[in-house]
Amino acid sequence: MKINPKGSYYKWEVLLLLWMAYLLNQADRQVFNTVLPAIRDSLNLTDTSVGLIATIFSLFYALMVPIGGWAGDRFSRKWVTTISILFWSFATMFTGLASTVFMLILMRSIATGGGEAFFGPANYSLLGQYHTDTRARAMSIHQTAYYVGVILAGWLAGLIADHFGWKYSFFIFGSVGVVWGVIMIFRLKDMPKDDFAAQPALEAKPGILDGFKTVFSTPTALALTLGFSGFIFVITGYMTWVPAFLQEEFGQTQEMAGFHSMFWTYLAAFIGVLIAGWVSDKIGAKNHKFRMIIQGIGLLGGSVFLIFMGKSTTLWILYFCFAGWGLFRAFFDAQTYTILYDVTPPRLHASCSSAMITTGFAVGALAPVILGAMKQNLGSLKETFPVLGIVWIVCSVMMFVISYTSYQKDYNKNKNGQN
Repeated sequence: MKINPKGSYYKWEVLLLLWMAYLLNQADRQVFNTVLPAIRDSLNLTDTSVGLIATIFSLFYALMVPIGGWAGDRFSRKWVTTISILFWSFATMFTGLASTVFMLILMRSIATGGGEAFFGPANYSLLGQYHTDTRARAMSIHQTAYYVGVILAGWLAGLIADHFGWKYSFFIFGSVGVVWGVIMIFRLKDMPKDDFAAQPALEAKPGILDGFKTVFSTPTALALTLGFSGFIFVITGYMTWVPAFLQEEFGQTQEMAGFHSMFWTYLAAFIGVLIAGWVSDKIGAKNHKFRMIIQGIGLLGGSVFLIFMGKSTTLWILYFCFAGWGLFRAFFDAQTYTILYDVTPPRLHASCSSAMITTGFAVGALAPVILGAMKQNLGSLKETFPVLGIVWIVCSVMMFVISYTSYQKDYNKNKNGQN
């Protein structure tokens, strides 16, 4: 059957294709976090050293993202996203063959840096091209793939590891990614060029640093990037260490810890991101700065639950804190790329996305090793939760301030083609 990229329903098929790809993208990352204690024990590593491995993954990813953004703005976004999912999925499968720390770092770095780094910028910009009036809603639905992916990987990877060993978790998730990549080859299409807004501007081929120049010279985009950095720092630390926290503090199995550490958080986040996306399309379309205010509320609310996590001694209270944190973190998630695209030119959307992602993950990459060192020295992860809460409080204040001082100015400037 011939595909019509201009068809009224095809943009929703694009959302479905990219939703599943994003689910596998996040599941691929969470597999490592879920089986981290088993990897640590099998390779005789310390908490600091496994935290350092996770940091190396994230840093390599951050270094490669600018190239991914450059590729997304210069070449077919369909092929950049499709090749990337095939690339990281094969690397994930080979991770299961790693028997040394060097091979583990090499395979995961190839998967995250060589594959996943090319996916993000092209994925978001392609989705943004197909969805204009429905952008915030589409981005919110797309973001739910993140939550489903980490819940699914947290549970299944732990279940597989408990029964067959941690290596098989990588084999299975990598294989599914390869299958979906093949499906995308046949179903995903680039947006026809004559449908792009500001077509003359799109003809100019962007340089690899153009996205950074735009983001760091636009106050709203810069504040968003700094807030995103604090956001990723907390999330990276949380997702790396909370499964191990439940195993060590509450005696849970890999399957139980992988499930509970992600399920309560991302079930609430799933609900929160849909609410935030709907509100953003209804109110944010009329008052643009409201999108960033929603982000500030999310970070502030989430910080409260982070602080209480460190004081929880019973599981049901801890799960309640997981859910509260997940609900509020979704308020930030739902707005991120909508805000970025509000204040940056369409021809640089992939490059600007890569600039934000690079900065965010370069900062976030420090979280696993910092928290690992704190955990090793303090004896428990509980002491680190209040520190993470403070990070989000600082970022939330910045979001509130910039929403009132710069957002509308930058939005108008971009709309008038002055960027």
